[in-house]
Amino acid sequence: MPDDEPLSKPSPLPTLRGEQVFLRPAERADLDDFVRWFGDAETTQYLALRAPFSMALEEQWFTGMLERQGKSDWHFVICMLEDGRAIGTAGLHQIDSENGSAAFGISIGEKDEWNKGRGTDALQAICDFGFGQLRLERIWLEVYAPNVRAQRSYEKAGFL
Repeated sequence: MPDDEPLSKPSPLPTLRGEQVFLRPAERADLDDFVRWFGDAETTQYLALRAPFSMALEEQWFTGMLERQGKSDWHFVICMLEDGRAIGTAGLHQIDSENGSAAFGISIGEKDEWNKGRGTDALQAICDFGFGQLRLERIWLEVYAPNVRAQRSYEKAGFL
């Protein structure tokens, strides 16, 4: 290897960093966690999908996500800074480059990390990415009225 050649090529997919969490691109190895998280009725009660989820459905989703990644969507796995443990997913979806807008979605799958500010931290990191690197002008989200935990998070981040 020539001396001036880098040891590894930088990933074209970004890793985002918050104060408590970092967000990295999803990998096939994450699918077991996704099946567990999205197979839980309590975790998915406020999502636009319904449990249970099978590995076959996750495989199908993953293949489609890879095709959309960096185009109409940016999907990330939320991981703890302290130990790298995956705790959920978040992303920007329905990206409209012409109008500078995108939808935000999130799910904290590890229940022991609920109510600790992890989602708010991930949201702020994604907003920094969206408004900074992607030069979006608007990031929007939807929240179900009974989802008080999400409403608190979105309010802290300046959405409500």
